[in-house]
Amino acid sequence: MNTVQPAVAVAVVCVATALFGVYGLRPGRATSDFYVASRAVTPLQNASAIGGEYLSAASFLGIAGLVLAYGADMLWYGVGYTAGYLVLLAFVAAPMRRSGAYTVPDFAEARLQSRRVRQLASVLVVLIGWLYLLPQLQGAGLTLRTVTGAPLWVGPVAVAAVVMTTVASGGMRSVTAVQAFQYWLKLTALAVPVIFLLLAWRADGAPWPDADAPPRFRDTTTVTVHQAVDVRVEDPVRVTVHGRLDGERLDGERVRIGPGVHAIGAETRVRFPAGADVPHPVDEEPVDGLNWTRPLSGTEHPGYGTYSLLIATLLGTMGLPHVIVRFYTNPDGPAARRTTWTVLWLLAAFYLLPPLYGALGRLYTPELLMTGRTDATLLLLPDRLLGGGPGAAVLGTLLTAGAFAAFLSTASGLTMSVAGVLGQELERRRARRVTAPPGKAADARAEVRATVLRLRLAGVAAAAVPCVASLVVVERPVADVVGLAFAVAASSFCPLLLLGIWWRGLTPQGAAAGLLTGGGAALATVAATMFGVQLGGWPGALLARPAAWTVPLAFAVMVGVSWATRRSVPSGTAHALLRLHAPESLNLPRRPGRSAG
Repeated sequence: MNTVQPAVAVAVVCVATALFGVYGLRPGRATSDFYVASRAVTPLQNASAIGGEYLSAASFLGIAGLVLAYGADMLWYGVGYTAGYLVLLAFVAAPMRRSGAYTVPDFAEARLQSRRVRQLASVLVVLIGWLYLLPQLQGAGLTLRTVTGAPLWVGPVAVAAVVMTTVASGGMRSVTAVQAFQYWLKLTALAVPVIFLLLAWRADGAPWPDADAPPRFRDTTTVTVHQAVDVRVEDPVRVTVHGRLDGERLDGERVRIGPGVHAIGAETRVRFPAGADVPHPVDEEPVDGLNWTRPLSGTEHPGYGTYSLLIATLLGTMGLPHVIVRFYTNPDGPAARRTTWTVLWLLAAFYLLPPLYGALGRLYTPELLMTGRTDATLLLLPDRLLGGGPGAAVLGTLLTAGAFAAFLSTASGLTMSVAGVLGQELERRRARRVTAPPGKAADARAEVRATVLRLRLAGVAAAAVPCVASLVVVERPVADVVGLAFAVAASSFCPLLLLGIWWRGLTPQGAAAGLLTGGGAALATVAATMFGVQLGGWPGALLARPAAWTVPLAFAVMVGVSWATRRSVPSGTAHALLRLHAPESLNLPRRPGRSAG
């Protein structure tokens, strides 16, 4: 593979992102310029920006990789990611815009008049943001290593540096311009190559993935294992090995490996003959044969796993901080609804494409099942189908640019959300509008400068922590990690937002208990998964897909504790709910109330 053109594509995307960030900057006249772009973003621009940040590495690379490994079961990811905006449209979009808040913690404090709930919400925003950022940065490292051979640390560092620059340049205004551009780049990067790849597949005459057979090498294939892995071999096969196999150093010897588990060392090259079954890692077993083509058949407890995934993606969307903050940038509630409708169409168009790449990957890049790096299938397909040459180079460069745009746009939105919360907490007070009455222009400029400095410091911390973590945490499929982030959001902010908007009986004690219980339980399963805890049967299913039990638990605790403490309903609840649901033409004032401890 030619490494120069993909490297140039990455550089161009990074430079374009920085330029859009500078273009989006204008002299700040208020704090809201930096946090919510002065609430002046149009529905189309906002929908494009939401699509840009929402279509992350999990969407661009991860779904194709999961379809390659697990087949039809993984199509539910795209369904849940898109349909989540229907729930958001029906219950949350317009009321959140009317709330007048800058962040989810702002909403929590304004609705419940409690600093404690605000602080707890702030912690969860940061943890969810960092958890979501982690696979973006690891995906950037995988992409650069796949297309250029660069070390794994280069991608995370490059993305973190560009994102810090964008956030520091102009806050939400710059981020919005960047993400709107990057959505259309990502859609183009997926839609154009898939047309030529399908034509090449038809010309090749290869059958659609065989439902009756496990994945096999179509041609003699050399697999490079960058990280040590234990693989399971089903049938004996003769291979040529350069590296370590089962603890023995081999230098081009041809050996026979029998059925069972075999240890392959790091940076080992194994050459397989055509027609051999693809070995798979013992801890990431892909589905075989007929199960690959049928939903609800390829995994243990598939019914539970599917519905739990749908609960996480449907309800987690409204709890993602970088998505929710977008609805504060619309001018009014109707604009927020139009934005959501537009997002549904943009996402539906995008999610038609990754499954096609996954199916083609089952035919042309089956060796990725052996290394576990199935996320790379989309990047390798042009070279495999077109056999190199200028056409493959152009398509590969376009896909690389789209992939890096996915990392940058999502990372920008997440970093902005986390930086906004951290910046506010650094000052120990909520962000407020800064006006410049006659004779007070210097004070307004000083406040804007303080906001810029606060965001710069917070933006560095928001991007630096997950960047370091991405270099030390074991890499997992990006869609799996993002699915866990959705589960945490669904188990914490979803109950808080729905009950806070639609139920007057919610109390600060109930909200805090629900956030701690639901969010804490989901985070515990995330920690266990990230540290490689492997369980079988129902315990393993509950650990891998927690949303089906953590979300009801969070709702039950939040409602139950609120009933037990119903005398603590904040005095300003009626006014807060009226502001959330009354027409904006009434221009109701925000009544701050007094914050409780």
